[in-house]
Amino acid sequence: MSRVPLGTLLVDRGLCSAEAVEQALNQQVRGGGSLGEVLLDAGVVTEDDLLAALADQAGLDVIDLDDHPVDPTAAATIGDGLARRYHALPIGWDGATLVVAIADPTNVLAMDDIRSVAGCDLRVVVATRRAIEAAINRANRLDADVESVTSVALDAVDEREELASVREITEDAPIVKLANLLIRQAIQDRASDIHIEPTEHDVRIRYRIDGVLHEVMRSPKRVQSGLISRLKIMADVDIAERRIPQDGRMSAVVGGRQIDLRVATLPTVFGEKVVLRVLDKSNTPLDLGELGFLPSTLERYRSRFERPCGTILVTGPTGSGKSTTLYATLNRLNDPSKNIITVEDPVEYRLPGVNQIQINPRAGLTFASSLRSILRADPDIVLVGEIRDRETANIAMEAALTGHLVLSTLHTNDAASTPTRLVEMGLEPYLVSSAVDCVVAQRLIRRLCDRCKIPSFPTKGDFDALGWDEDDDLGFDLYQPVGCPACSRTGYQGRFALHEVMLVTEEVKALIAGRAHVEEIRKVAVAQGMQDLRGVGLVHVRNGATSVEELLRVVA
Repeated sequence: MSRVPLGTLLVDRGLCSAEAVEQALNQQVRGGGSLGEVLLDAGVVTEDDLLAALADQAGLDVIDLDDHPVDPTAAATIGDGLARRYHALPIGWDGATLVVAIADPTNVLAMDDIRSVAGCDLRVVVATRRAIEAAINRANRLDADVESVTSVALDAVDEREELASVREITEDAPIVKLANLLIRQAIQDRASDIHIEPTEHDVRIRYRIDGVLHEVMRSPKRVQSGLISRLKIMADVDIAERRIPQDGRMSAVVGGRQIDLRVATLPTVFGEKVVLRVLDKSNTPLDLGELGFLPSTLERYRSRFERPCGTILVTGPTGSGKSTTLYATLNRLNDPSKNIITVEDPVEYRLPGVNQIQINPRAGLTFASSLRSILRADPDIVLVGEIRDRETANIAMEAALTGHLVLSTLHTNDAASTPTRLVEMGLEPYLVSSAVDCVVAQRLIRRLCDRCKIPSFPTKGDFDALGWDEDDDLGFDLYQPVGCPACSRTGYQGRFALHEVMLVTEEVKALIAGRAHVEEIRKVAVAQGMQDLRGVGLVHVRNGATSVEELLRVVA
């Protein structure tokens, strides 16, 4: 079947006149170039109209590169010069076939050159020249954006002849570019973690964004060894050891910002999985007013952490923002007249004016031993990263009773169950009731994207789950997520915390000392003004900050 000429297609679609096509053909004969480029430069057709006609002519798909992810392993198969010369960019893989986006699908020479350089079959899709140039810029901005990545010297690797080939792979430009791109893209997407997971047939890359994992790409199995070895070298861990988990750290300067990354490896049946925790200080709100506290809840909390002594406990599961709340509290308390000492594992954020200690169990520096030493260093405020055992808890409680303000974290489900948890760890009820002043339980919840959220009406399931009557007039609008480029199609952008603040009043102290049931403690706390996590969440739902669906995901 013969191909319909581009000029005929444009005329048939009413996008330009036959006279304009004829003039463009004459100009093409005189000056060269493609018919499409001549018409575009003359302003006769728009780029989108031309793109649709070219794709129709060639029987190809049109993609929007502004929203389409680019696999860095594909982009790295050809050089920057070749991509810019032909306005073409490899964007992914279809099995062993390379998917290439190009602005002019009629350019057979471009396809031949790319096929020759990449060394594999091609599947062509069509995209605008502007979008391709923007994608090329994003894919090749790594050398400027990732200015420096801390890594160890490779002399140790040289001593192991059997690892010589690994070193060659990890220094190969595409592998270096891929490792840097994963870090840069994660930071650009506001990811807190990067998961690199070998599977049976490929390597899956996922980012945790706003607490939820999203798959961003799948790369060919052949990049697995080089990529993982490169990351292990950067993190200063043993690249020859693949049988046991390892932990390391690295730092990078991305766009002028210092980024720290914690690296953990984990052997799996298909190879080593690597997880990078992104510690971006510039994105961490260290102001209590930015964490999501309701005004009344923040006032309750402030009334206790501004006291000169006592214990403030922040509780919740791993990754619920407990440390951030404590850092923000220290920021509020930080004053030249106070001696503030912390003991943490690890020290994730450096706070000016605060003495921070990193525990080192191998050297005998544990939370408990550090805490004993701290109390001999004349502190006013002590932060203990986490209460993990009876000994640490006992020292922390006694420190609070001897005139120190102690802040720490604990893993419990809610505020009311925290005193009981301490008693179960072996502390005397009278010590807990005397020392603990305030308990904050929290969860992180995703914030609806303001650009794309739309009004919604709750379903019957929502009414039942939230305890509302279907006949009631809610009196406020509910919103649900949609998804747009600004929020990476998730419908949410950023997170904030839900807080329930339990003040340990005289009545609550009596219940703790009497080993009362958790439900009794909760009832008294609520009667004295504590809003539970669900109640706080409903306030934010009514304010349009989050959705019913998200609240039910976070607070069952």
